[in-house]
Amino acid sequence: MHERVAAAVRRAVASGELVRGSRLPTARELADRFGVNTNTVLRGYRQLSGEGLIELRRGRGAVVVGEADLARLNRLVDELLAEAARVGMSRGELVALLTRRS
Repeated sequence: MHERVAAAVRRAVASGELVRGSRLPTARELADRFGVNTNTVLRGYRQLSGEGLIELRRGRGAVVVGEADLARLNRLVDELLAEAARVGMSRGELVALLTRRS
């Protein structure tokens, strides 16, 4: 169940619903929302903290400090598209390059 909690937070970060600096709901609030024990939520939060996605602050709750993998990947794709355009490469040429490299 703690994976379900962690996955929900990751999705919220990846979708932009939660951004760096966003405060997460308290463990009690999230436990009520998911219908689980508070310790289950805390376990999910500790997992996300270990991944570097959130920071647990005693007395202040959990705060988003990192990026979810999908959000990071989207940012990198945007940067790659911008760089390709800067050097005069079309999207089709970029796709062909990526296809040859994979």
